[in-house]
Amino acid sequence: MTTEAPRAPTATDRLARLLALVPYVVSRKAVGMAETAAAFGVSERQLVDDLNMLWCVELRSPDPYCPIDLSYEGGEIVISEAESIDRPLRLGVDEASALLVALRMLAELPGMGDRSALGRTIAKLEAAAGAAAMPSAQVAVQVDDGAGSAVLTQVTDGLTGGRRLHLSYYVPGRDEATERDVDPMRLVMVDGRRYLEAWCRSADAVRLFRLDRVLAIEVLDVAAQVPPQAEPVDVDQGLFRPSPADTRIVLELATAGRWMAEYYPCDEVTELGDGRLRVSLRTPDTQWVRRLALRLGEDGRVVAPAGLVAEVAQDARAALAQYG
Repeated sequence: MTTEAPRAPTATDRLARLLALVPYVVSRKAVGMAETAAAFGVSERQLVDDLNMLWCVELRSPDPYCPIDLSYEGGEIVISEAESIDRPLRLGVDEASALLVALRMLAELPGMGDRSALGRTIAKLEAAAGAAAMPSAQVAVQVDDGAGSAVLTQVTDGLTGGRRLHLSYYVPGRDEATERDVDPMRLVMVDGRRYLEAWCRSADAVRLFRLDRVLAIEVLDVAAQVPPQAEPVDVDQGLFRPSPADTRIVLELATAGRWMAEYYPCDEVTELGDGRLRVSLRTPDTQWVRRLALRLGEDGRVVAPAGLVAEVAQDARAALAQYG
């Protein structure tokens, strides 16, 4: 399996868009072309093609021919005579389940304050989705609180009070605890884990700190001073931010070592047959890769770069010598 280019839209994709387009326009009476194209993630040219296809839709039988009445002159779309498909589509089982699980996770976050509006939204969505919402009710949503309530309370106090925090923080890539002062910016949730986004005084940059890796924390009697150039991290794109200067690592994994490709962000994953994989990834620090290679044992091996291969072999010989 190799990394693939984005999938080209299919006829099924276009049909789904058309079925959603009609109720979108009808509910707004009239809507601009640019706004509608942006809402559906298509170009205005593609939107015109979709609208032209709607001319061919016959809705009401037994009338011999009764097409949808639409107009998009002057950059404004108006649709009428579309009573048969003017209601929004119902959510599918997977869509309803994913949305409800996400909302329930959001309700578990600290600092939400009044959760009544969120509760009403969940209740309305469950009622509207009907049977499609049933699978989500079988999922127990519990936000990972490995950091402990004490750390979370201190972080929240620092955020609400605008105070600097002192962290003792474990860095797994270097296998060491670091001491640093940070100016808190916000709490974020990524893949079910809480992170503190803050301006790190040591790195002189924005950093994300996973709360379950905070060994100790103290709210300082110093006002937080986040500089104007501090930009929030776009966590929607994931936390991994490779750099051109990073070292490219290639590993080959046996069937029992395939978990590594799911646990670590990889640039490329290739099936080799018989359950084996070749993966490549980038990292600024190869120390953790050396430890990973020893952990994998016969289930995986580093094949590039050559210097790292030699270091892993040396680590393995040193480890075996301890048993001599």
